[in-house]
Amino acid sequence: MARFAAVAAMALLLQGCMSTTYTWGWYTVSPFDERGRKNLGFLIDGLWATVSISVVAILFSVAIGITVALMGLSKRRAPRAANRVYVECVRAVPLLVLLLWVYYGLPAVFGLQFSVFTAGVISLALSDSAFEAEIFRAGIQSIPRGQTEAAQSVGLTPWQTMRLVVLPQAIRRILPALGNQFVYVLKMSSLVSVVGYQELTRRANELTLVEYRPLEIYTMLVLEYLALILVVSWLVRRLERRLAVGEGPAARA
Repeated sequence: MARFAAVAAMALLLQGCMSTTYTWGWYTVSPFDERGRKNLGFLIDGLWATVSISVVAILFSVAIGITVALMGLSKRRAPRAANRVYVECVRAVPLLVLLLWVYYGLPAVFGLQFSVFTAGVISLALSDSAFEAEIFRAGIQSIPRGQTEAAQSVGLTPWQTMRLVVLPQAIRRILPALGNQFVYVLKMSSLVSVVGYQELTRRANELTLVEYRPLEIYTMLVLEYLALILVVSWLVRRLERRLAVGEGPAARA
């Protein structure tokens, strides 16, 4: 399916290029032209920045999400209330607004000065953690209660039961949703370009100011993101199939 999507996207792009009267300047991003190779190298150098900030943000996001989800499953009222307040408040704030407040607001209000990378990680992790919390909560609640009772009957503590029995099964079930969230973070990392982070989108914007060929450069940017997301989606599907081994034909379908 991913290959079909990539081929279809390329076909639509080529059809559009041939049917318009716009004079294309592909030399600015052509691998066969010295100037184009230099520009392509400048664009591709932003790939590591995009991947690195996304990976770090998703790791923090998952850690925060699990913690908030467990608070929501607590038998005590205070942790459950804290879970609802956190999830509802964080989900209500647009990522760009959160990013601008972390980068410009925290230094003014609390005297906390962060680098562009750190501010981006904090904003992406906080924004995504609210969604991660709901995903983990749903995954944990989907595990039959008999699993917990069986674990406790053999002497496991509640923490051991959660860590060794419930969470592994829950993660296996919610892996597609976690993969979607990683794709979401990868795409939303483009917003960090607003505060100067040198990722793919920021480099495309800077190159556009130099070459004055926005359509060609942003087309390459679209292709870069398309390739990156397709690779991530493929890796997630491979991991899903690997984890499904031993669960029967229905799980591997």
